[in-house]
Amino acid sequence: MAVPIFRHTRMCPPREAPSAAVPVTMIARDLQPDEFLLPHSHPWGQVTLALEGVLRITALGSSWILPPMRAIWIAPNVEHEVTMLEKTRLRPLCVLAERAPFAGRDCKVLEVSGLLRQLIMALEQLDPGQEPVRVALLAELILDELKRSATRPIRVPLPTDKRLKTLCASLIDQPGSNQTLEHWAHVVGASERTLARLFERELGLSFGQWRQQVRLAHAAPLIARGVPLSQVAEELGYASQSAFSAMFKKTFGSSPSAFFADRSQHKAGARSGHEVE
Repeated sequence: MAVPIFRHTRMCPPREAPSAAVPVTMIARDLQPDEFLLPHSHPWGQVTLALEGVLRITALGSSWILPPMRAIWIAPNVEHEVTMLEKTRLRPLCVLAERAPFAGRDCKVLEVSGLLRQLIMALEQLDPGQEPVRVALLAELILDELKRSATRPIRVPLPTDKRLKTLCASLIDQPGSNQTLEHWAHVVGASERTLARLFERELGLSFGQWRQQVRLAHAAPLIARGVPLSQVAEELGYASQSAFSAMFKKTFGSSPSAFFADRSQHKAGARSGHEVE
């Protein structure tokens, strides 16, 4: 029997916890937009990803927005929260702590290669109790592929100051807003100078730099859905498509067109029968 698919957000362990014999297992959930998993942690590491849909991950004072071709490594015992921004096929991998592919507690955004995606889909279809040898082999291949995954510096740091929290939450919900810091100072009841100082002290970024990070984090899901670049730039408050493209490449390591090409390869594989959903 394949891995069971849950359609709720209640906390539940994987059917088979990762072990020395099988160091990678899976919890599968099919969830609706705006559903979320409350802050939680577990003794194993986790590679959180969706085969379909877009996720928002919050952990260690930062937030990440992930389309299907990205995943995030969350180290053992790190508290995190997961929000579904679209209808989502959530397929997190549970990784034995002793076999963690990355050192330290930092979260890492990973490129999901075609091979890694296929391995994850294969793992979903297997029953560890009936096919332990094959499951163990897949687990080893997944760990090897994770270590080879390219990482991306995509992170939106989050504040602790109450006034800054209000401002940042509004911009995360409406990333295309072009309201000035002076405007937000009136909204949250603080001076413009105070807010500027808080951004530098708590987030290590200026207001403009932080807003740019938020916009670029939102860009990947829009492109993944095939939204035209001109529309993406407009929705995210950029003056032009070229300005958006330049900042996208600086942050994501590739141009939007290259991102499109990667997405097209996934779709082409599905159409040709190389990818079974």
